[in-house]
Amino acid sequence: MIAGILKEIKAEENRVAMTPAGVELMKQNGHTVLVEKAAGSGSGFEDEAYVQAGAEIVETAREIYDRSEMVMHVKEPLPAEYDLIRENQIVFTYLHLAAAEELTRALIRSNAVCIAYETIQKADGSLPLLTPMSEVAGRMAIQQGAKYLEMSQGGHGVLLGGVPGVDPGNVVVIGGGIVGTNAAKMACGLGAKVYVLDINLDRLRYLSDIMPSNCYPLMSGPATIRDLIQRADVIVGAVLIPGTKAPRLITRDMLKYIRQGTIMVDVAIDQGGCFETSRPTTHTDPIYTVDGVVHYCVANMPGAVARTSTLALTNATLPYAVEIASKGWKNAMLENKEIRPGANIINGKVTYKGVSDAFGLEYTAVDDLL
Repeated sequence: MIAGILKEIKAEENRVAMTPAGVELMKQNGHTVLVEKAAGSGSGFEDEAYVQAGAEIVETAREIYDRSEMVMHVKEPLPAEYDLIRENQIVFTYLHLAAAEELTRALIRSNAVCIAYETIQKADGSLPLLTPMSEVAGRMAIQQGAKYLEMSQGGHGVLLGGVPGVDPGNVVVIGGGIVGTNAAKMACGLGAKVYVLDINLDRLRYLSDIMPSNCYPLMSGPATIRDLIQRADVIVGAVLIPGTKAPRLITRDMLKYIRQGTIMVDVAIDQGGCFETSRPTTHTDPIYTVDGVVHYCVANMPGAVARTSTLALTNATLPYAVEIASKGWKNAMLENKEIRPGANIINGKVTYKGVSDAFGLEYTAVDDLL
């Protein structure tokens, strides 16, 4: 199969979908890899490294789309690319369609085979291609929260770890999954007092066992959230329902309980955000203030640490890319049940229930197309 690696065009997105080492492995499995010029430079991988690994460097995204049977991005296609996507072409990337109606309808019109990183799912319910970026984003959430707590950044001047004789800061993490666990680990490491909220009692028991003594796993609910946000210095939104829009757990009205200068980091913004007042921001302009509360809602947080993120992402995506390229999408889904839930739109049909529900579109089970 001919696989194309595109240069990211989303604002300040420096990741790339495949490293030169990944290209070498694709070549070993008999595939041709096209890489758009300078696609890897933001992550520290220059064109020459791709050439040495066996890739062909091409000048434009149009040529990648014209020649490739499978195209790989990190982020979702943007409007400039919609008309480049061909019928039956495999688009393999993060899509987050439940929060993107325009993109969803464009991919339906394209009649392409759209496989989303974030909904590939193992039998135990884990999301192997979302996990590495969730790990990065969770850790970054605390870095960013700590930075914007500084008064020069709009925060109310609290050092998360405190100092001897002074209480540490309070961090509230809503969601105890991969993002939430990594955020809590970072915040605990800084010495903050950390509350992790979740609705899964088994998960709370697990977190209670593994987290340090300055972490307090609690059952989530509106009353608990209202109570804790009054004392919070940093609030991290880390709730994910795979393939569907994130639930709005902090409403506009609840901001009245939050102290001015508190930092809200919405890691769920790719899925629509779990704070009612959230809207996507960029690395260049990452924050805004509502009722004195600072919101950090960058939609591609791992793009700020592109080399780490690219290496982690390729480690996770490459085995699936090789399998799809080697077997074709149908056989790959028939033989590997983990890939099957990755099907979001197939030849104009919506094959992921969370996406069809989000926009009132007809749902077709992917099994009916295999």
